[in-house]
Amino acid sequence: MGKIIWLASYPKSGNTWMRAFLHNLLRDPPEGYDINKITDFSFSDSTVHIYKPFLTKPWTEWTIGDIANTRWQAQRYICSLRLDDTFVKTHNALIEYMGKPMIYPEFTAGSIYIIRNPLDVVISLAHHYSVDLDEAVEIINRTDNGTRNTDQMVYEVHRSWDLHVASWTTHVVPGMLTVRYEDMLEKPRQTFGKVTKFLGLKPTPDRLMRAIKNSSFEKLRAQEDKSGFQERPAKAEKFFRAGKSGQWRNLLSQDQVDRVVAANKEQMKRFGYLPLK
Repeated sequence: MGKIIWLASYPKSGNTWMRAFLHNLLRDPPEGYDINKITDFSFSDSTVHIYKPFLTKPWTEWTIGDIANTRWQAQRYICSLRLDDTFVKTHNALIEYMGKPMIYPEFTAGSIYIIRNPLDVVISLAHHYSVDLDEAVEIINRTDNGTRNTDQMVYEVHRSWDLHVASWTTHVVPGMLTVRYEDMLEKPRQTFGKVTKFLGLKPTPDRLMRAIKNSSFEKLRAQEDKSGFQERPAKAEKFFRAGKSGQWRNLLSQDQVDRVVAANKEQMKRFGYLPLK
């Protein structure tokens, strides 16, 4: 039985991009790995099907307590599916909830945490959730932020951006690598090379660059335009929207910037997002 390598992030911070890179690296296709098959090596810890073996009543009757009490079994079930380690996407904060851990260390082999400037996360969240920018600011600042159970996903606990980042980057967890979205954009060879080294992989330079190229925003957006993307929310026009950093400078008002900074300044300063540039 393997363990879990967590691909963790606050929503809209580059998690899908990281998953696409890893699939392109491991499969090494010439033209880019199908984005609708990036569950081949990874899936979400919130997907309903890993809870169904342990909760036999209809999902509409599942309570928050039911999920909390079943999470240990669900994560153990993930580990039982493969002999080697499995990449698992999570947007959950690394906390206890309802008296139970959201992430169980006994099933954890390591974690890659992807972090993005919250001012840009606000813009992506607004498009993803089909809300205006003011509401997106409220979402990212809310200390009780999260999602509800659906027929596809169980609830998630995100907290505010600041609390989410702190939960993953100030706790002692097995094998942690923190990667900034902005470095993935600006220094891809160095940054993704660090990821492969962390995972104990030794791709040739050509293979590494091919994986970076085939998981670029342009490639992912072209695939979505051609074939769609199963993870796109129904209300969102596109999943892969812009793939840029610094858009907040032109799109957020000074009041919106001030509110995000006021609620998230501690972790923004830690990771180089303050002072504002």
